[in-house]
Amino acid sequence: MGDVVLMHFTTVDYVIFAFLLVASTGIGLFYAFSGGRQRTTQEFLMADRSMSCLPVSLSLLATFQSAVAILGAPSEVYTFGTQYWFLGCSYFLGLLIPAHVFIPILYRLRLSSAYEYLELRFNKTVRICGTVTFIFQMVIYMGVVLYAPALALNAVTGFDLWGAVLAMGLVCTLYTALGGLKAVIWTDVFQTVVMFAGQLAVIVVGASQAGGMAEVWRKALNGSRISGLDLNPDPLERHTFWTLGVGGVFLMLALYGVNQAQVQRYLSSRTEREAVMSCYVVFPCQQIVLCLGCLMGLVMFARYGEDSPLDKGYVKTNDQMVLYFVMDVFKDLPGLAGLFVACLFSGALSTISSAFNSLATVTMEDLIKPHFPNMTEAKATLLSKGLALVYGLVCLAMAYLASKMGSVLQAAFSIFGMVGGPLLGLFCLGMFFPWANSTGAVVGLVAGLAMAFWIGIGSFVMRMSDSIPMPPLNATALPPFDNTSVMTALVNATTPRLRPSGVQALYSLSYMWYSAHNSTTVVVVGLLVSFLTGPMKEKDLTPGTVFPVLGTLLFFLPERYREKLCCVTPLSTPPESKDIPAQTYRMAKKDINGTALCKEDTVTEDKEMESDRAQTEEDDVESRTPLPSCKLTGQTVEETVF
Repeated sequence: MGDVVLMHFTTVDYVIFAFLLVASTGIGLFYAFSGGRQRTTQEFLMADRSMSCLPVSLSLLATFQSAVAILGAPSEVYTFGTQYWFLGCSYFLGLLIPAHVFIPILYRLRLSSAYEYLELRFNKTVRICGTVTFIFQMVIYMGVVLYAPALALNAVTGFDLWGAVLAMGLVCTLYTALGGLKAVIWTDVFQTVVMFAGQLAVIVVGASQAGGMAEVWRKALNGSRISGLDLNPDPLERHTFWTLGVGGVFLMLALYGVNQAQVQRYLSSRTEREAVMSCYVVFPCQQIVLCLGCLMGLVMFARYGEDSPLDKGYVKTNDQMVLYFVMDVFKDLPGLAGLFVACLFSGALSTISSAFNSLATVTMEDLIKPHFPNMTEAKATLLSKGLALVYGLVCLAMAYLASKMGSVLQAAFSIFGMVGGPLLGLFCLGMFFPWANSTGAVVGLVAGLAMAFWIGIGSFVMRMSDSIPMPPLNATALPPFDNTSVMTALVNATTPRLRPSGVQALYSLSYMWYSAHNSTTVVVVGLLVSFLTGPMKEKDLTPGTVFPVLGTLLFFLPERYREKLCCVTPLSTPPESKDIPAQTYRMAKKDINGTALCKEDTVTEDKEMESDRAQTEEDDVESRTPLPSCKLTGQTVEETVF
């Protein structure tokens, strides 16, 4: 079997792979020694809030198109058919809601960390809880996302395992620590192009070898791999229209609405409008990525049919099967296999570089700066770079731990998905329910995490204890982060399973419902605790932290009733009568030098917005009427149609 499996790379393949590393490092060094040379935390962590729509949108796409997803989507389609494509239906709401709800709130507050919002809306305890949860989530994940594709590559091609892990980890750490967010975003753009090129090459060459796309489609149709619309409402079914199209919306919101890696990109945009537009541009790109994954799976089926390399014993897992297929297709075409490996590791690079940068940001903004408010800008920038470097080394340590995990690897992936839902619930509790208080938020988050780990670990243990391998009803050990079943041992067997009941049914919940279930738990528990401990009153809310969705839905009620329900305050113009404690205000609204501003409430046009950052300090000095207490300004607000 060894001779069959190991298909070695040529020199050209290694050259292409090396080019990816050199180009990524070059982009990082360029931004380290050009422009502002990463001398301020605003430039290093937020790219000076100067990014345009296109690079931000491609970076948003690349961040969550990891190497595991590139390997996973084709194997999912090869094994189960194109039902997976209906995930694309969830992208509509999954990107529209962040564009018109989350971005306006977070952008107008001029935050650096998404978790700053939690202190503004609740208190510092909730902010720390959110930050620590996010750090735990990303640290567990980033080592695995680097190690898993390297392991698959090593198993199929004999490509040096730790050589690949160290090369990728060190290069990524280097350009993230030197070039900051600008380098991360522009390398993401380059890596996105490489990803598209690698996948397209496989599809074009593979389809031509199979006799053209028409023949690929015919074979897939005959092999029952082209799925129709499955409207089965059963939440235990792995993939149906409802689990993918509706459950997927919550999954997308957890990724594109509240995850720091994505929020940081929105906040680095020049204007709010560009941040919103980047969400719109991501939408067709996501659909293209999904289609490429599905097409690659169909081309695989056209080549192997039901007689898969997995069944023949050439490979041991589904992610290795995709690599085996790529090496098989490109065996007489030197260089193209290297292009796909570059594509694969572009996915890994873009994901872990975003992890490093977002982790450095939340550690700096949420855990260090509040305790050292007088830290100089030079020290803060140096410390931020040091944090990015430290997290890079932590990533390599986690990759080493992943190599010792064995079957627990699936659980490590699952942890990422389990944590995303409760964090989404925490932000939704704050943004949509004005009477939720800080006690409700903390208890809700703990309840959501407990529920997530209970179901996630319970389902993992249940499957691991099965003595006879059978096709799983779901893939709850899969990370919603990757939308893929690459880490699950999918077995082509037709043995029917009895429908589970009681707690077994809870463990069998489709992984696509994880985010929805866990975020709902946070909201329900949070509201119950808030009502029991005394709900917040509207006058106690920081203006601009609650989205007026209830006010819009309950427009038919008289104003006095809406006022009792905290449904009066609009998002863009905070009420004149409400004062905000100066300390809270200073924490929320800092100019680029970190000094506090007090301004009268104003709503500016787009042109004023673009120059606002440069003019902030000057305008503050020129302000004629000093206010006894500061009000949340509308200086960053632009007119957005909801």
